Amino acid sequence: MKEKVLQKNKNGMGMLFLFILLYIAGIAAIVFGGVLINDGGSVPGILMLVVGILYAVIGWIPFCGLKILKPQEALVLTLFGKYVGTLKEEGFYFVNPFCSAVNPAAGTKLNQSGDVKSGTGKLLQISASESVNAEVAAAAIAGKKISLKIMTLNNSRQKINDCLGNPIEIGIAVMWKVTDTAKAVFNVDNYKEYLSLQCDSALRNIVRMYPYDVAENVDTTGDGIADEGSLRGSSEIVAERIRKEIQNKVSDAGLEIIEARITYLAYAPEIAAVMLQRQQASAIVDARKMIVDGAVGMVEMALERLSEKEVVNLDEERKAAMVSNLLVVLCGNKDAQPVVNSGSLY
Repeated sequence: MKEKVLQKNKNGMGMLFLFILLYIAGIAAIVFGGVLINDGGSVPGILMLVVGILYAVIGWIPFCGLKILKPQEALVLTLFGKYVGTLKEEGFYFVNPFCSAVNPAAGTKLNQSGDVKSGTGKLLQISASESVNAEVAAAAIAGKKISLKIMTLNNSRQKINDCLGNPIEIGIAVMWKVTDTAKAVFNVDNYKEYLSLQCDSALRNIVRMYPYDVAENVDTTGDGIADEGSLRGSSEIVAERIRKEIQNKVSDAGLEIIEARITYLAYAPEIAAVMLQRQQASAIVDARKMIVDGAVGMVEMALERLSEKEVVNLDEERKAAMVSNLLVVLCGNKDAQPVVNSGSLY
């Protein structure tokens, strides 16, 4: 289905005045027809009266062809089941009054910005008896309009197993918009529900390729080489892969995925406490390793300086004792308590 934009129908204001004049002419025909009948001109009077009454009965139909569009709105029109075109620019239009607007997602409300039902408004109010029809027509048109604005879909959090089998909870926000109204309306049953389902599917497909945190011997790119990709450390890369995955799935629905962002990422509650202890243990080991490396370097530097300055000559046994004492002082969790030796070293 190829989108066909209607651009030569922006003559709603002129047609509005024309229909009002015709309605006035119909009322005038009823009045003059009655006058002629009373004056004895039965044939012309009856003819004018019939024409005036007929137009007064069906004269509201052309008003149904008047369409008003605001910026970033579109209206997909069909005539007896056939697609005739799309109104996409703001303005006051007149189309075939028997054309009907189509939007299967009009009643669908997702957890996203800008996705609310339009309020009811009057298309045209001529008389008390016709205002009801005008309200119904305007309400139907307002609900069938397709928004072309950029909208944000906040999909619900999902529990997914990462590549190591750990259950995690993740949520994404997807910025999207409709680019082809014909595809959005006719290629899928409901483009909003279709987008939401494809977001869930794409999210699962991509998240299963990554570990939550950096892990050894894990290939996240598919090139057969282990890398350091992870959900926590490579969020930008993961989000871009999710965006491309969603775009590939919704192209046939006339949708464009502008951006995808990870809004929530955490371990599932059942393993969150254990993983926290694991992270704490890993952090403690890394900190201890750094402390030991620094302490060994300081002890080595102290021995070299003592030897260079010839401050004191120590044998191997004394050096070992000094190294032991320095490592205890430098690597201990608490401050060392000094012990003063007032006697001889030997």
